Amino acid sequence: MTTQETTTRVHAFTDDALGDLDATGVAERIRTKQISAREAVDAAIARAERLEPQLQAMAYDDFARARDRAADPGDAEFAGVPAAFKDNIRVGGMPMTEGSAAIPAVPQQKDGRVAAQFRATGIIPIGTTTMPEFGWTATTETLTRQTHNPWHLGYSSGGSSGGSAAWVASGVVPIAHGNDGGGSIRIPAAACGLIGLKPTRGRLRLTDGGEAMPVRVVTDSVLARSVRDVAGFYVAAQRNHRNRLLPPIEGVDRPIETKLRVGLLLDSPVGPATDAPTRAATLELAHQLESLGHQVEPYELPVPEFFKSDFVDYWRFLSAVIEAAGPAMFGKGFDKAKLEPLTLGLAAQGRRRLWKAPIYLSRLLATSVASRVAFTRGPDVVLTPVLTHTTPELGYLAADLPAEEHFRRLVDYAGFTPLHNATGGPALSVPAGATEQGLPIGAMLSANHGAESLLLRLALQLEQARPWRRIQD
Repeated sequence: MTTQETTTRVHAFTDDALGDLDATGVAERIRTKQISAREAVDAAIARAERLEPQLQAMAYDDFARARDRAADPGDAEFAGVPAAFKDNIRVGGMPMTEGSAAIPAVPQQKDGRVAAQFRATGIIPIGTTTMPEFGWTATTETLTRQTHNPWHLGYSSGGSSGGSAAWVASGVVPIAHGNDGGGSIRIPAAACGLIGLKPTRGRLRLTDGGEAMPVRVVTDSVLARSVRDVAGFYVAAQRNHRNRLLPPIEGVDRPIETKLRVGLLLDSPVGPATDAPTRAATLELAHQLESLGHQVEPYELPVPEFFKSDFVDYWRFLSAVIEAAGPAMFGKGFDKAKLEPLTLGLAAQGRRRLWKAPIYLSRLLATSVASRVAFTRGPDVVLTPVLTHTTPELGYLAADLPAEEHFRRLVDYAGFTPLHNATGGPALSVPAGATEQGLPIGAMLSANHGAESLLLRLALQLEQARPWRRIQD
């Protein structure tokens, strides 16, 4: 197997069973017996082994069981397609450490709810992927390792689903699991030039223990290289479990035909001004939407001034819970002494502000209704950047930074994504441009609760009009 490699960019695309196909294309080749599931899994494993020295995106390998499962892949939509899970859901036979040295690497006894629903689509996980400790930050760096962006190895792959994003972008697997509690799918999708959907709250099965969260900000989803893969995954996942309170997500065999009202917001209502390259890429996407017949107008999100501090306080609250209840949550081997500076710093602030919890929790819960009202009265879709500035170099959000400085940089960087985690509405990251160094820049499309099909069909229209940049080109 050959791997195209330069000083800065790596990928695994080559003439093997996976080729340069997306997950839908691989599934079709398996279904029509052009290749076997075993050949697809073997190709993904070979790609992972070849790129891991550069990417460092694998938490744990499950190669042997993946090969065993490929012998009888079943007949689901993505039967036999190699994939990966992020290291923060329960996968039978695999450790779940949440990217933390404080959690013992003990194999889980069985699949949790999320892994079971994902595997019901037919995917075959070849392992789990890296993440920062507990997913607090927008890069995938810990005290012991850094996951590199395949587009430029000196830069972050985003976070917290950065290991999954690095594998999908580089061609190791065509699709991978991620989850999003403040932008953790959309941010690495933007950094790595992928499609990343944060779905409506309740769209998929809730992660184990997720019902205990006062505000359910975390949703699970996938990162992929094509719009049809994201839509196809949800069509398949709905056969295992469908929330009847939401309209089903449809396949995207055709782009949007309706002319939409698109609200354009270039600067975060809770963060610093957007930098020039990100602003230019988002404006270019706005012009593309106009050329496709959509009406784009400036828009101001009705975000209350206390939202930023409330969301920050909630992150701190969750950190304090993990620090205090770690043994009950993760087993007796949980070692608080091994927690990283950001977790400890957030937890300390969370304890000091615990008295305010009834206020910020109630206000965050109220954002869901406010969001529905805003979309009912406003545009069909809102277009924003994913982030306030371009992807930083590794080390900008290093795990050994003082907690206060790390969190200040993080909050200023992730100025757009947390709102949708609080409201529960859907938001989709799509490729929008590139930096001078060739790093992808993402833009975000958001809509009212349950409107994922609209977002995906709009994204398909953009994809067909101007295909996304490919790392192998």
